[in-house]
Amino acid sequence: MPFLGQDWRSPGWRWVKTEDGWKRFEPFSPALEDRNSQLNDISHTVILTGNDEDEEIYTTEDCEFAAKKRKKDHCRNNTNSQCFYRENWIYVHKESTRERHGYCTLGEAFNRLDFSSAIQDIRRFNYVVKLLQLIAKSQLTSLSGAAQKNYFNILDKIVRKVMEDQYNPRLIKDLLQDLSSTLCKLIRGVGKSVLVGNINIWICRLETVLLWQQQLKNLQMNKQVNNGLTLSDLPLHMLSNILHRLSDGWDIITLGQVTPTLYMLSEDRQLWKKLCQYHFAEKQFCRHLILSEKGHIDWKLMYFALQKCYPIKEQYGDTLHFCRHCSILFWKDTGHPCTASDPNTCLMPVSPQHFIDLFKF
Repeated sequence: MPFLGQDWRSPGWRWVKTEDGWKRFEPFSPALEDRNSQLNDISHTVILTGNDEDEEIYTTEDCEFAAKKRKKDHCRNNTNSQCFYRENWIYVHKESTRERHGYCTLGEAFNRLDFSSAIQDIRRFNYVVKLLQLIAKSQLTSLSGAAQKNYFNILDKIVRKVMEDQYNPRLIKDLLQDLSSTLCKLIRGVGKSVLVGNINIWICRLETVLLWQQQLKNLQMNKQVNNGLTLSDLPLHMLSNILHRLSDGWDIITLGQVTPTLYMLSEDRQLWKKLCQYHFAEKQFCRHLILSEKGHIDWKLMYFALQKCYPIKEQYGDTLHFCRHCSILFWKDTGHPCTASDPNTCLMPVSPQHFIDLFKF
């Protein structure tokens, strides 16, 4: 196993506070090196103090000292030259060792796994939203101050994306509803629960969430004008195939509201039967049998009845993975520095709930 921690004999890292939290700083970037080369080209200079008699001409050694001083000041003051380590993986450890001190926190995972950029990827968007929803329900009080700030910064970016792209507003409405309910309970019982931060900050956050809810409620979907091929032009077997590939019952109902043809296809008993068989076991069917007036099983009503009692299978375009060999959490398409002979045998997909369980101590 390689040494993954920072050597205790090293001078340490320099950290810079950014919008997404504290990030490691590398002082010498390519942009800064170009600037340094320009400063090194200066061989001598003349400074006038106002009187010709007091004119000083610096020697080459003095000039080199001044150039080094300017390079040092430039390194401190020029924020554009900041270069951060952006590994999209994090080592998950739950105990202190000689190489690693302390514990891996949820706030660290938010920064290192770069959830702010993940929401811009359509494959990861639903995964991050579901994760934020689970945190809103149960883990909000366990977040540190920095993690809270990062959480609401990511949520702000999600709302902006939905307002601009109009992508999956129903999912965000559910998230904000759970978050507002949790915040109301926490603020009312402030003496009974542990809240990190001033109560006025939480009240402002609740007001912001309510404002977001109102904005999404007033969201008007733009009607796209397209003279080409539309969904209605597809043959029935292709439309039926599209409906059978949806794993969420609410998505099927929403799509069925588009045209009368899609509504007819969305009411197919076989469609809802396959959906129930995909998400639930046969033993669960027997406990919640719902019959129609004709004596047939109403699979559509059964799906929503079972959904209230049992969790459904979750599908995401891209998920986090955990390497059992390295104890590293990472996005699958970005990879990680694995030392196993066959890394694929060590990988385990991580659901949003499993992600939260990894950081419970």
